[in-house]
Amino acid sequence: MALGDLEREVMTQLWDATGPLTVRQVHERLSRDRDLAYTTVMTVLDRLAKKGVVTQQRADRAYRYAPAQTREEMTAAVMLDALSATPDQDAALAYFVGQLPPDALAAAIEAANRK
Repeated sequence: MALGDLEREVMTQLWDATGPLTVRQVHERLSRDRDLAYTTVMTVLDRLAKKGVVTQQRADRAYRYAPAQTREEMTAAVMLDALSATPDQDAALAYFVGQLPPDALAAAIEAANRK
């Protein structure tokens, strides 16, 4: 599932946090670099929860949000989704692998061998 720019920024804050965050905490972190309404952040987090990208945990009167997947798991899911959408998966995968720097390719091969 591809994310919009603001959704990616919100997810980065959640991934970088040491635990679940409230809307206010996410809003404060994002507001350091840009002017955003609190309700905009609340709407984005609500939509991400409805998509299953984040989990919502009730904490008193507020919700705390946490990523449903690690950054790596979500990246892999997006890549697999894109790959499954093409009729020639082998060609698309070969092209992708051909774009990897040698050290990344070696790391991918090593990880595949461990699995």
